[in-house]
Amino acid sequence: MQDPNVDWHWLFGSYHDEIVKSGKQPLLLLLLGLIGGFVFIRTSTRMIRAQVKWWPGNVSAGGIHLHHEVFGVMLMLIAGAATFAVTTVHPWRDILAIAFGIGAGLVLDEFALLLRLKDVYWTKEGRTSIDAVIVAILVIVLLLVRAVPFGASDPRPGEFSARWVVVAIVSVNACLTLVTALKGKPWLALFSTFATVIGLIGALRMATPESPWARRSYSAEKCAEAARRKAPWARRKNRLISLIGGKPSPTPDAHAEAHLATHPTDHPAHHAAAASVAEPTAVPVAAPATPPGG
Repeated sequence: MQDPNVDWHWLFGSYHDEIVKSGKQPLLLLLLGLIGGFVFIRTSTRMIRAQVKWWPGNVSAGGIHLHHEVFGVMLMLIAGAATFAVTTVHPWRDILAIAFGIGAGLVLDEFALLLRLKDVYWTKEGRTSIDAVIVAILVIVLLLVRAVPFGASDPRPGEFSARWVVVAIVSVNACLTLVTALKGKPWLALFSTFATVIGLIGALRMATPESPWARRSYSAEKCAEAARRKAPWARRKNRLISLIGGKPSPTPDAHAEAHLATHPTDHPAHHAAAASVAEPTAVPVAAPATPPGG
Protein backbone atom coordinates (compact mmCIF):
# COMPACT_ATOMS: atom_id res chain seq x y z
CA MET A 1 0.00 0.00 0.00
CA GLN A 2 1.32 3.43 -0.98
CA ASP A 3 2.33 5.76 1.83
CA PRO A 4 -0.17 8.66 1.97
CA ASN A 5 2.53 10.96 3.28
CA VAL A 6 4.38 11.18 0.00
CA ASP A 7 7.19 13.69 -0.09
CA TRP A 8 6.46 16.13 -2.92
CA HIS A 9 9.50 18.24 -2.10
CA TRP A 10 11.33 16.95 -5.17
CA LEU A 11 8.50 18.15 -7.45
CA PHE A 12 8.42 21.66 -6.00
CA GLY A 13 12.19 21.72 -6.02
CA SER A 14 12.30 20.81 -9.71
CA TYR A 15 9.68 23.47 -10.50
CA HIS A 16 11.72 26.08 -8.64
CA ASP A 17 14.94 25.10 -10.39
CA GLU A 18 13.53 24.74 -13.92
CA ILE A 19 10.85 27.45 -13.95
CA VAL A 20 11.26 29.99 -11.15
CA LYS A 21 15.04 30.25 -10.99
CA SER A 22 15.36 30.38 -14.79
CA GLY A 23 12.82 33.22 -15.01
CA LYS A 24 10.23 31.21 -16.97
CA GLN A 25 7.36 31.54 -14.49
CA PRO A 26 5.84 34.72 -16.02
CA LEU A 27 5.90 33.08 -19.46
CA LEU A 28 4.26 29.94 -18.05
CA LEU A 29 1.57 32.03 -16.34
CA LEU A 30 1.00 33.95 -19.57
CA LEU A 31 0.46 30.63 -21.36
CA LEU A 32 -2.00 29.44 -18.71
CA GLY A 33 -3.84 32.76 -18.86
CA LEU A 34 -4.10 32.56 -22.65
CA ILE A 35 -5.46 29.02 -22.57
CA GLY A 36 -7.82 29.82 -19.72
CA GLY A 37 -9.14 32.97 -21.37
CA PHE A 38 -9.70 31.21 -24.68
CA VAL A 39 -11.42 28.18 -23.12
CA PHE A 40 -13.70 30.38 -21.02
CA ILE A 41 -14.78 32.74 -23.81
CA ARG A 42 -15.22 29.96 -26.38
CA THR A 43 -17.36 28.04 -23.88
CA SER A 44 -19.35 31.21 -23.24
CA THR A 45 -20.03 31.86 -26.93
CA ARG A 46 -21.09 28.25 -27.46
CA MET A 47 -23.50 28.51 -24.51
CA ILE A 48 -24.93 31.73 -25.95
CA ARG A 49 -25.25 30.12 -29.36
CA ALA A 50 -27.09 27.15 -27.79
CA GLN A 51 -29.43 29.68 -26.08
CA VAL A 52 -28.83 28.32 -22.58
CA LYS A 53 -31.26 30.30 -20.46
CA TRP A 54 -29.24 30.55 -17.27
CA TRP A 55 -26.04 31.67 -19.06
CA PRO A 56 -25.46 35.46 -19.43
CA GLY A 57 -25.92 36.74 -22.97
CA ASN A 58 -23.93 39.15 -25.10
CA VAL A 59 -22.65 42.42 -23.68
CA SER A 60 -24.05 45.59 -25.25
CA ALA A 61 -23.64 49.30 -24.61
CA GLY A 62 -25.96 51.88 -26.16
CA GLY A 63 -27.38 49.29 -28.52
CA ILE A 64 -23.90 48.30 -29.77
CA HIS A 65 -22.74 44.71 -29.33
CA LEU A 66 -19.34 44.70 -27.64
CA HIS A 67 -17.18 41.90 -28.95
CA HIS A 68 -14.93 40.30 -26.35
CA GLU A 69 -11.89 41.34 -28.36
CA VAL A 70 -12.56 44.86 -27.04
CA PHE A 71 -12.13 43.68 -23.46
CA GLY A 72 -9.09 41.67 -24.50
CA VAL A 73 -7.38 44.69 -26.07
CA MET A 74 -8.12 46.79 -22.97
CA LEU A 75 -6.76 44.09 -20.66
CA MET A 76 -3.60 43.67 -22.75
CA LEU A 77 -3.07 47.45 -22.86
CA ILE A 78 -3.47 47.84 -19.11
CA ALA A 79 -1.28 44.84 -18.28
CA GLY A 80 1.37 45.86 -20.80
CA ALA A 81 1.54 49.45 -19.59
CA ALA A 82 1.60 48.37 -15.94
CA THR A 83 4.52 46.06 -16.67
CA PHE A 84 6.66 49.10 -17.53
CA ALA A 85 5.38 51.05 -14.54
CA VAL A 86 5.88 48.40 -11.86
CA THR A 87 9.34 48.49 -10.30
CA THR A 88 9.07 45.34 -8.22
CA VAL A 89 9.36 41.96 -9.93
CA HIS A 90 7.35 39.67 -7.65
CA PRO A 91 4.42 39.15 -7.43
CA TRP A 92 3.19 41.86 -9.80
CA ARG A 93 5.07 40.54 -12.79
CA ASP A 94 3.35 37.17 -12.43
CA ILE A 95 -0.09 38.79 -11.97
CA LEU A 96 0.38 41.00 -15.01
CA ALA A 97 1.53 38.01 -17.06
CA ILE A 98 -1.72 36.18 -16.26
CA ALA A 99 -3.78 39.28 -17.11
CA PHE A 100 -1.95 39.77 -20.40
CA GLY A 101 -2.46 36.11 -21.29
CA ILE A 102 -6.19 36.29 -20.59
CA GLY A 103 -6.47 39.39 -22.78
CA ALA A 104 -4.52 37.67 -25.55
CA GLY A 105 -6.90 34.70 -25.37
CA LEU A 106 -9.92 37.00 -25.78
CA VAL A 107 -8.35 38.80 -28.73
CA LEU A 108 -7.11 35.71 -30.56
CA ASP A 109 -10.53 34.07 -30.22
CA GLU A 110 -11.78 36.79 -32.58
CA PHE A 111 -8.65 36.97 -34.71
CA ALA A 112 -10.65 36.16 -37.85
CA LEU A 113 -12.91 39.17 -37.24
CA LEU A 114 -9.91 41.48 -36.96
CA LEU A 115 -8.38 39.95 -40.08
CA ARG A 116 -11.48 40.33 -42.27
CA LEU A 117 -13.11 43.32 -40.51
CA LYS A 118 -16.47 41.57 -40.44
CA ASP A 119 -18.30 39.13 -38.17
CA VAL A 120 -17.26 35.68 -39.40
CA TYR A 121 -17.11 34.09 -35.94
CA TRP A 122 -19.38 31.12 -36.72
CA THR A 123 -18.43 30.73 -40.37
CA LYS A 124 -15.74 28.64 -42.00
CA GLU A 125 -13.53 31.72 -42.26
CA GLY A 126 -13.88 32.16 -38.51
CA ARG A 127 -11.87 29.00 -37.93
CA THR A 128 -8.78 31.08 -38.58
CA SER A 129 -9.12 32.18 -34.96
CA ILE A 130 -8.60 28.60 -33.78
CA ASP A 131 -5.47 28.37 -35.93
CA ALA A 132 -4.16 31.62 -34.42
CA VAL A 133 -4.70 30.36 -30.86
CA ILE A 134 -2.95 27.07 -31.60
CA VAL A 135 0.02 28.86 -33.19
CA ALA A 136 0.32 31.22 -30.20
CA ILE A 137 0.25 28.31 -27.75
CA LEU A 138 2.87 26.36 -29.70
CA VAL A 139 5.19 29.36 -29.96
CA ILE A 140 5.00 30.03 -26.21
CA VAL A 141 5.60 26.33 -25.44
CA LEU A 142 8.67 26.37 -27.67
CA LEU A 143 9.91 29.46 -25.86
CA LEU A 144 9.37 27.70 -22.54
CA VAL A 145 11.48 24.71 -23.53
CA ARG A 146 14.06 27.06 -25.03
CA ALA A 147 13.92 25.45 -28.45
CA VAL A 148 16.45 26.96 -30.86
CA PRO A 149 14.97 28.09 -34.22
CA PHE A 150 16.50 26.55 -37.34
CA GLY A 151 18.92 24.51 -35.21
CA ALA A 152 21.13 27.54 -34.54
CA SER A 153 23.25 27.63 -31.41
CA ASP A 154 26.04 29.91 -30.27
CA PRO A 155 29.41 28.27 -30.83
CA ARG A 156 32.13 28.71 -28.30
CA PRO A 157 34.60 31.56 -28.78
CA GLY A 158 37.39 30.62 -31.14
CA GLU A 159 35.49 27.83 -32.87
CA PHE A 160 35.59 29.35 -36.35
CA SER A 161 34.70 26.14 -38.16
CA ALA A 162 31.71 25.63 -35.90
CA ARG A 163 30.30 28.98 -37.01
CA TRP A 164 30.23 27.80 -40.62
CA VAL A 165 28.47 24.62 -39.51
CA VAL A 166 25.82 26.76 -37.78
CA VAL A 167 25.42 28.87 -40.94
CA ALA A 168 24.99 25.73 -43.05
CA ILE A 169 22.42 24.22 -40.67
CA VAL A 170 20.41 27.43 -40.52
CA SER A 171 20.49 27.81 -44.33
CA VAL A 172 19.30 24.25 -44.97
CA ASN A 173 16.53 24.48 -42.36
CA ALA A 174 15.39 27.85 -43.68
CA CYS A 175 15.15 26.46 -47.23
CA LEU A 176 13.19 23.42 -46.06
CA THR A 177 10.85 25.65 -44.08
CA LEU A 178 10.30 27.92 -47.09
CA VAL A 179 9.55 25.00 -49.43
CA THR A 180 7.16 23.48 -46.88
CA ALA A 181 5.32 26.79 -46.55
CA LEU A 182 5.09 27.22 -50.33
CA LYS A 183 3.59 23.74 -50.54
CA GLY A 184 0.69 24.90 -48.36
CA LYS A 185 1.68 23.18 -45.10
CA PRO A 186 1.87 25.99 -42.49
CA TRP A 187 1.82 23.66 -39.47
CA LEU A 188 4.74 21.59 -40.73
CA ALA A 189 6.56 24.80 -41.66
CA LEU A 190 6.17 26.08 -38.11
CA PHE A 191 7.55 22.91 -36.54
CA SER A 192 10.29 22.60 -39.15
CA THR A 193 11.94 25.73 -37.78
CA PHE A 194 12.82 23.66 -34.72
CA ALA A 195 13.19 20.17 -36.23
CA THR A 196 14.99 19.63 -39.53
CA VAL A 197 13.42 16.23 -40.18
CA ILE A 198 9.92 17.76 -40.15
CA GLY A 199 10.98 20.29 -42.78
CA LEU A 200 12.44 17.49 -44.87
CA ILE A 201 9.15 15.56 -44.71
CA GLY A 202 7.14 18.66 -45.63
CA ALA A 203 9.44 19.49 -48.55
CA LEU A 204 9.28 15.96 -49.99
CA ARG A 205 5.53 15.45 -49.65
CA MET A 206 3.04 16.51 -52.31
CA ALA A 207 1.80 20.09 -52.08
CA THR A 208 -1.80 21.03 -51.40
CA PRO A 209 -3.79 21.77 -54.58
CA GLU A 210 -4.35 25.46 -53.74
CA SER A 211 -0.75 26.19 -52.70
CA PRO A 212 1.59 28.50 -54.71
CA TRP A 213 3.84 25.50 -55.40
CA ALA A 214 0.99 23.52 -56.98
CA ARG A 215 -0.30 26.46 -59.01
CA ARG A 216 3.10 27.02 -60.61
CA SER A 217 4.47 23.49 -60.89
CA TYR A 218 1.61 20.96 -61.03
CA SER A 219 -0.38 19.83 -64.00
CA ALA A 220 -4.15 19.43 -63.84
CA GLU A 221 -3.78 15.69 -63.23
CA LYS A 222 -1.35 16.22 -60.36
CA CYS A 223 -3.59 18.88 -58.81
CA ALA A 224 -6.44 16.39 -58.87
CA GLU A 225 -4.23 13.81 -57.16
CA ALA A 226 -3.23 16.39 -54.55
CA ALA A 227 -6.90 17.15 -53.88
CA ARG A 228 -7.64 13.44 -53.44
CA ARG A 229 -4.80 13.06 -50.93
CA LYS A 230 -5.79 16.19 -49.01
CA ALA A 231 -9.45 15.21 -48.55
CA PRO A 232 -8.98 12.73 -45.63
CA TRP A 233 -6.69 15.15 -43.75
CA ALA A 234 -9.14 18.00 -44.32
CA ARG A 235 -11.97 15.95 -42.82
CA ARG A 236 -9.89 15.09 -39.74
CA LYS A 237 -8.88 18.73 -39.25
CA ASN A 238 -12.48 19.92 -39.62
CA ARG A 239 -13.61 17.45 -36.97
CA LEU A 240 -10.88 18.60 -34.60
CA ILE A 241 -11.61 22.30 -35.14
CA SER A 242 -15.34 21.66 -34.70
CA LEU A 243 -14.61 19.86 -31.45
CA ILE A 244 -12.62 22.83 -30.16
CA GLY A 245 -14.56 25.78 -31.51
CA GLY A 246 -17.98 24.44 -32.53
CA LYS A 247 -19.45 23.68 -35.92
CA PRO A 248 -19.69 26.58 -38.38
CA SER A 249 -23.07 27.90 -39.44
CA PRO A 250 -24.34 26.41 -42.73
CA THR A 251 -23.67 28.46 -45.84
CA PRO A 252 -25.01 28.15 -49.40
CA ASP A 253 -21.77 26.44 -50.43
CA ALA A 254 -21.60 24.10 -47.43
CA HIS A 255 -23.21 21.16 -49.24
CA ALA A 256 -20.92 21.63 -52.25
CA GLU A 257 -17.83 21.74 -50.04
CA ALA A 258 -18.92 18.63 -48.16
CA HIS A 259 -19.49 16.85 -51.45
CA LEU A 260 -15.99 17.75 -52.68
CA ALA A 261 -14.50 16.55 -49.39
CA THR A 262 -16.06 13.11 -49.82
CA HIS A 263 -15.79 12.99 -53.63
CA PRO A 264 -12.38 14.46 -54.59
CA THR A 265 -12.79 13.24 -58.17
CA ASP A 266 -15.45 15.96 -58.58
CA HIS A 267 -12.81 18.64 -57.95
CA PRO A 268 -12.64 21.19 -60.84
CA ALA A 269 -8.99 20.28 -61.38
CA HIS A 270 -9.98 16.66 -61.96
CA HIS A 271 -12.61 17.64 -64.54
CA ALA A 272 -10.10 19.90 -66.28
CA ALA A 273 -7.65 17.01 -66.52
CA ALA A 274 -10.32 14.65 -67.84
CA ALA A 275 -11.46 17.19 -70.40
CA SER A 276 -7.93 17.71 -71.68
CA VAL A 277 -7.61 13.95 -72.23
CA ALA A 278 -11.05 13.14 -73.57
CA GLU A 279 -11.63 16.22 -75.71
CA PRO A 280 -11.40 15.17 -79.38
CA THR A 281 -9.11 17.05 -81.68
CA ALA A 282 -11.03 19.33 -83.98
CA VAL A 283 -10.63 18.39 -87.65
CA PRO A 284 -10.84 21.33 -90.04
CA VAL A 285 -13.60 20.96 -92.63
CA ALA A 286 -13.11 22.46 -96.04
CA ALA A 287 -15.71 24.96 -97.18
CA PRO A 288 -17.97 23.74 -99.98
CA ALA A 289 -16.98 24.87 -103.45
CA THR A 290 -19.02 27.69 -104.95
CA PRO A 291 -20.99 26.41 -107.93
CA PRO A 292 -20.31 28.08 -111.28
CA GLY A 293 -22.40 31.11 -111.83
CA GLY A 294 -23.29 31.32 -108.09
